[in-house]
Amino acid sequence: MNLKRWLLTCVLLSSLAGAAHAAIDTYRFANDDLRERFHQLTQQLRCPKCQNQDIADSNAPIAADLRREIHRLLTEGKSDEQIIEFMVDRYGEFVRYRPALTARTGLLWFGPAALLVAGVGVIAVTVRRRRRQPATSPRDLDPGERARLADLLAQKPLDEDRP
Repeated sequence: MNLKRWLLTCVLLSSLAGAAHAAIDTYRFANDDLRERFHQLTQQLRCPKCQNQDIADSNAPIAADLRREIHRLLTEGKSDEQIIEFMVDRYGEFVRYRPALTARTGLLWFGPAALLVAGVGVIAVTVRRRRRQPATSPRDLDPGERARLADLLAQKPLDEDRP
């Protein structure tokens, strides 16, 4: 019985290992420079489906298509800038991990810093206002409240009434 389970486990693990190796692309390059450019480009571009993975690490079908397209453009002699512009024209600025600094992407570049500065400013204004306010002292009791307080203090506690 244990032998059957062991064999079944081995068969399942070996089939999973085969599926993991199926996602690896193999491309032929004329030289090592092209291969290095391919790896750099695939790490600079974001997978449109996965969104937080570069196309070098993504197993999505669209990432495989983008890798194939990059390989084709490299073999045609296109420069890195031409390839990136081709991808941006096709998929939008989102495909780049580092979007170009333009009027449309200025918020991406400077928005977090602006929010941080605004938050520090709000905290500074709040602290300054609190420091300027005088410390409040408890107000004095009016005669009616004093009489009521004296009556409450003069009463016996409930526990003393019980035997």
